[in-house]
Amino acid sequence: MERNPTKLVTVFGGSGFIGRYLVRSLARRGWRIRVAVRRPDLVGHLQPMGLVGQIQPIQANVRDPQAVRAAVAHADAVVNFVGILAQSRKQTFEGVHAEGARLVAEATREAGISRLVHMSALGADPESPAEYGRTKAAGEAAVREVLPETTILCPSIVFGPEDAFFNRFARMAKVSPFLPIIGDETRFQPVYVGDVGAFAAAAVDGLVPAGKTYELGGPDIKTMRELIELMIDITHQKRKLVSLPFGLASLQAKIIELMPNAPLTTDQVEMLKADNVVSDLAIEEGRTLAAAGIAPHSLAAILPTYLWTYRRGGQFAEPGSTT
Repeated sequence: MERNPTKLVTVFGGSGFIGRYLVRSLARRGWRIRVAVRRPDLVGHLQPMGLVGQIQPIQANVRDPQAVRAAVAHADAVVNFVGILAQSRKQTFEGVHAEGARLVAEATREAGISRLVHMSALGADPESPAEYGRTKAAGEAAVREVLPETTILCPSIVFGPEDAFFNRFARMAKVSPFLPIIGDETRFQPVYVGDVGAFAAAAVDGLVPAGKTYELGGPDIKTMRELIELMIDITHQKRKLVSLPFGLASLQAKIIELMPNAPLTTDQVEMLKADNVVSDLAIEEGRTLAAAGIAPHSLAAILPTYLWTYRRGGQFAEPGSTT
């Protein structure tokens, strides 16, 4: 691991699912990393990813202008990976995705830093029926207005050992004889979290053209039903798949989202109505993982490395051993 003590990057949201893979990639590239999070006492898992003193957690909330300015001070680059899938009393889509993104971009500009990498999503659209999609689009517009040379990343579903997609359905399959599927034919292009982290690190290093929006997807395009079928096959679980119409799913979500840590919201149901794949234009213009020379990992190569934990007989269980 080569270390260059002169390079410092501030990463907002560096302790999250995708953020930890970025931190690991940056550490391997020799960056000193300032991880700006709301709870620095909960990011001990990041320390082994770098040399002693290479990774420094600090307290910052993207909704607090003073904390954001302090977090980016004297940095050479800034990354904003902060995002939420569901709203809580203080953490709203508007506050985190739009206002928070603008605050980070403004603080970056004021500090004289030109390199900003911002995480958005493939579903970002100012006309989206889901507030998540609209606020992600608002965040993109805000950072572009403040700092036009910002590099924006828009991944499809991100998968990996700590993901909230395959793990959630695999846990459901452990206790339920059937699995509900919302949007059977909606298409997705899942991308491995390690590939996203590596691409973001390349962007921080200036190895991809700045000022562009990159759409990140893996080599597989599958429908929601096909993704769940793949999970069932890997975990050796026989479960009945039940199609849930969008109307019924929305009604259920209105009730479920009233609970703490709701597994389903009406916003998520709306997002499931549209395909989530890399556009032909992005491919034509080279705004994909290929821009950093990354050959994306397939679902078949990665899923068995962590979904085996849901098999009845464990890692070395034969395919015929089902639950």
